[in-house]
Amino acid sequence: MFKSKTLEAYILRRLSIFAGLFILLLYLLLAQFDWSTWHLSLTTGLAAFGLILAILHFRKRLMATFDRALLHIEAVRMEDYNQYAKCDFPAGNVGAFHRELTALSEYLSTKKLRYDQHAFLIYQLIDQLDTPILVFNERNKLTYANGAFTLLYDQPWQMYRLASAKMLGLSKSDQGWQLEGENQQWQISHSEFIDAGEAHQLLVFTNITSALRASQLTAWQQIIRVMGHEIRNSLTPVSSLAESLAGRTTSERDQKALALISERCHHLQDFISRYSSLSQKMNLDIRQISVVELTERLSGLYADSGLEFDSKLQWLAADQAFLEQVLINLIKNSIEAGSDSIRLSFKAINDKNQIRLIDNGHGFANLDNLFVPLFTTKQNGQGIGLTFCRNIIEQHQGSIKLENNSDRGVKVTIELPQTQSAH
Repeated sequence: MFKSKTLEAYILRRLSIFAGLFILLLYLLLAQFDWSTWHLSLTTGLAAFGLILAILHFRKRLMATFDRALLHIEAVRMEDYNQYAKCDFPAGNVGAFHRELTALSEYLSTKKLRYDQHAFLIYQLIDQLDTPILVFNERNKLTYANGAFTLLYDQPWQMYRLASAKMLGLSKSDQGWQLEGENQQWQISHSEFIDAGEAHQLLVFTNITSALRASQLTAWQQIIRVMGHEIRNSLTPVSSLAESLAGRTTSERDQKALALISERCHHLQDFISRYSSLSQKMNLDIRQISVVELTERLSGLYADSGLEFDSKLQWLAADQAFLEQVLINLIKNSIEAGSDSIRLSFKAINDKNQIRLIDNGHGFANLDNLFVPLFTTKQNGQGIGLTFCRNIIEQHQGSIKLENNSDRGVKVTIELPQTQSAH
C-alpha cells in the first residue's frame, strides 16, 4: 500500500477517501427520490463543495499548531528565547508537546545566560593577563585581543580588528600555529570555543625567552658552582702556603714572587664570588625617581664624555641605585668603545617608559653572545657588565635590547613599566 511521506499528505489522502465515499453515498441516497438530474447534480455538488471547505479548514487548523512549533524551534536555534508558540489545544498530547518545548526554551535561556556570564568573566580575565591572547572567528578574522597585543605588534589590537591571521603573520600547520618572521621568541598554545553559536580560535602567546634564559643561567650557575668549589679548594692552600713561605724567606725576590702568588689567588677567589651572584634575586626598592636629578648625577660623573640628554619624562618608577648602576655601565661601555657622542633619551611609549642610549663607538662585534656570562671582547674585561644590566632590568619587569646602528655605534633600548609594585 502507498505510504504518505508527510502528515499533510496523509491527512489529505484519508479525508479525500472519506469525502469521496460520503458523496457517493449521498448521491445514491438522493437518487431514490424523483429528482431531476439537474437538481441531483446541484445538490451533490454543493455538498461536495462544503465538505472540501471543511476538510481544508480541518487540515489548516491541525497543521497550524505544528507551524507555530516550527517557528518556536527556529527561534531557539537562533538563540532567541523570548518567542513562544501559542497552542490551540492546551490539553492532550499537543498541549504536552508545547509545554515541553516551552520548558526546553526556558532551560536553554538559563544556560545561555550562565554561559554569557562565564564568557564575560573569561574576557575580563584575558584583559588582566600580561601575555598576548588573540581570538579569531571561524573565518580566521581577529575579533578580540588583550592589552598585551602591543608586545607583538606595537599597536592596540583595535587597529587590527577583523584582520586575517595571514595579515598578522600567523600560519597554521599540522604542528599548530606559528608566528612567521624573525620573532621566534613566542610559543603559541591553541584551543577552540563556541561563542554566539560560532566557533572561535583562542591563541595564547608565551614568551619562551625568559624560560630559556632561566635554563641558561641555571646551567651557568652549575658550571660556576663546580668551578668555584674546585678553584677555591686549590687556591686556599696555595695562598696560605705562599703567605707562610713569604714570612720565612729573606730574599726580596722570593717575597715579591710569593706576594704576587697570594694576590692572584685572592683575585681569582673574588672573581669566582662575583660570577656566582650573576642571577641572584635583588631586593629592589621601587620608588619614583626624578629624571632631572638622575641626569644631573650622570652628567657630573661623565662631564667630558660628550654625554647629552633628551628628557620628556619627569619620573621613573625604579630602584635608583640599581638603575643608576645600569646606566653607568652602559655609558662606560660606550666610552671604552671610542664614543665621543653619547645621547641618552627618556620618553613614554604606550604604557612603558623608554630609556634609549645611542653612541658613535665601534659597535658590537658579536651580538649573539652579548649576554653570555664570561664572554667579553675587552682585553681586561670579565664578561659580567651586560649580564648584570639585563638581570637588573628584568627584575624591574622590563626589557633591554642592544643593536648596532646602521652606520656607526650602538643603540641600547630599555623599557620599564610606568608603575611597579615594590619587590
